[in-house]
Amino acid sequence: MFGGGGMNPRKMKQMMKQMGIDVTELDAEEVVIKTADEELVFSDAQVTRMDAQGQETYQIVGEPETRELGAGDDEAESDEADGAIPESDIEIVAQRAGVSKDDAREALEAEDGDLAAAIARLE
Repeated sequence: MFGGGGMNPRKMKQMMKQMGIDVTELDAEEVVIKTADEELVFSDAQVTRMDAQGQETYQIVGEPETRELGAGDDEAESDEADGAIPESDIEIVAQRAGVSKDDAREALEAEDGDLAAAIARLE
């Protein structure tokens, strides 16, 4: 986890705990950092969160790929541009209202994609 300059990792962890620093490994599938010009995409990155005195710090270890800004959002944008209801919205409404996906889709279409109104309509 930590190099510590040759220090025993167990000892390092114990010292951090004494100082009030809590370290948690996160199981991240992908990390995206958006800058003004591009996106840095870390796949299979090792992500560590450190909580110290109410301040959370994240450390990302991995090799990023660089892509054009917004290149990863193509699918979601094309669904919305077509007026299609995103599948994630249909699943949310179906789960919350306890109905089939077809019923959820119909309610969302009737309510112009408004999640809350679609759920209220089905309840």
